[in-house]
Amino acid sequence: MYGLKPDVALDLPSKYYSLEDYNKGVAKWCPGCGDHAVLTNTQKLLREKQMDPAKTVFVSGIGCSSRFPHYMDTYGFHGLHGRAFPVACGVKFRRPDLDVFVITGDGDCCSIGAGAWVHAIRYNMDMTVMLLNNEIYGLTKKQVSPTSRLGTSSNTTPDGSVLPPIHPVQTTLGVSNVSFVAQTADWNPAHMYATLKAAYEHKGFAFVHILQRCPVFQLALVDEWTSNKEAMCYLENENGITVSEDIAKTFKSRLSHDPSDLSAARDLAMEDDIIYLGLFYQNKNAPCYDDYGASNLGFTIEQKEAVLNAEFDKYAI
Repeated sequence: MYGLKPDVALDLPSKYYSLEDYNKGVAKWCPGCGDHAVLTNTQKLLREKQMDPAKTVFVSGIGCSSRFPHYMDTYGFHGLHGRAFPVACGVKFRRPDLDVFVITGDGDCCSIGAGAWVHAIRYNMDMTVMLLNNEIYGLTKKQVSPTSRLGTSSNTTPDGSVLPPIHPVQTTLGVSNVSFVAQTADWNPAHMYATLKAAYEHKGFAFVHILQRCPVFQLALVDEWTSNKEAMCYLENENGITVSEDIAKTFKSRLSHDPSDLSAARDLAMEDDIIYLGLFYQNKNAPCYDDYGASNLGFTIEQKEAVLNAEFDKYAI
């Protein structure tokens, strides 16, 4: 070819996936809902990583955010309330070749699904988890959620909630074998994209807590989050979530934090007067339970029967 040696020819991919290849229908969330931003960034991530839609799975439970799989032109499982993690773990355990994403909300994850959430953290199976937290039950029209702040007025707590909320980042950091915990916000798309990318590239249970706006039932909270620049602090480190300097400059507060320091991460998560965006903790050496499931894949039924019979024969009388 015009004197060029064959070994310098371009190795072009047989298929290039565009954003349209991941988009399915019109998202039926309220105008201004933070879920729209998460969906867009997720589709951009799939395009950058050129994930095969036939090898990608989105699993959700019940709630506004859990409609997510309907809008992704990939495989999806819209499951039962609080049961996204058992389904996702089952998929990953038997099909480690698939890219698995879990979409859950503050009610779905932190209430009815709390038990499954804790064990999924401990299993540390290789999946990307997005907890969209608007601190209210939106799908059922404004009931208090496990993450609602003290004094939150809702249909179930008209005089204000009386119990302190669950803090998802704090809780996740307290579970054994935790391997990746980050926090971002839907109104900062550049930071959110960088966070989702880092989570996907992590091998293990990558937990991303996304502060998500609900302009219908939590308008006061939306205004507080987006207008109080002093309350947001960017966690920066060469091993953390990195954004361009132009984006970093938009934060009035910046803090250097080593994401390998679990104790320091827990201290930051305990603070109530400031919201940290970035990577709290990462442990690349935490064991992944799905590695055990992959050990017996690829064997025929006959081969498995032979192994079982050989074990049974050891105990024959």
